[in-house]
Amino acid sequence: MNIWEAIVLGLVQGLTEFLPVSSSGHIEIGTAIFGIQSEDNLLFSIVVHAATALSTVVIYRKDILQLIVELFKFQWNDSTKFVFQIALSIIPVGIVGVFFEDQVESFFGGRIMLVGSMLIVTAALLAFTHFKKSNEGELTFPKAFVIGIAQAIAILPGISRSGATISTGLLLGIKKDVVTRFSFLMVLVPILGAAFLKLLDFLKTPEIASQVSATALSLGFLAAFVSGMAACQWMISIVRKGKLIYFAVYCLIVGLIAIFVSL
Repeated sequence: MNIWEAIVLGLVQGLTEFLPVSSSGHIEIGTAIFGIQSEDNLLFSIVVHAATALSTVVIYRKDILQLIVELFKFQWNDSTKFVFQIALSIIPVGIVGVFFEDQVESFFGGRIMLVGSMLIVTAALLAFTHFKKSNEGELTFPKAFVIGIAQAIAILPGISRSGATISTGLLLGIKKDVVTRFSFLMVLVPILGAAFLKLLDFLKTPEIASQVSATALSLGFLAAFVSGMAACQWMISIVRKGKLIYFAVYCLIVGLIAIFVSL
């Protein structure tokens, strides 16, 4: 992977992490187009995911600070409840990450047919929300856990994490602003945790990163961070306006193209 490929893929990651079109699916398609078929695809994916997680921290910095301050008051209030709901939601993806790591890695590496099929699943989820007119419900612990299951399933390349979690929340009747905020904040611990564990692997066996230069990783990280900030703000506006149906059409078209190309 050269630096230009890293920049392009970083931009793709940043733009597609928050938009409901599956960043991992687009990364897989991009690496296939560039002919980058190595085990280091997952490494690059984790690095740029960490960049977009950081962009989330920047966008929601005031919310995060408030949650931390309220949490350390050791009182049961709305902020404390929200934090515990996030903690509950990360249990499913944590189980998948700890006990099924090898199986998850097997889904990556140019399996374009799988990516195309899962993009169509994402399209269906987004389309369903178009017909859900009432979203005045509150976020509860059972709903938070269901959204967490959706996030765990979204590990599959082609299923959009933001699309799956936001769509699930909307289908459960949760308010748009609440479910968008929850979707973006719930991913921080899993993504940053995965990046940290991968970093520990590099410290033990640095040769596994030999095919991706530090420069390429750094530029990919920067590109993903900058584009991620822009996409995050855009996605907040999109959900408020109820325009997810357009992304359903996009995912359907790209999914069909991916399946056709892979045949």
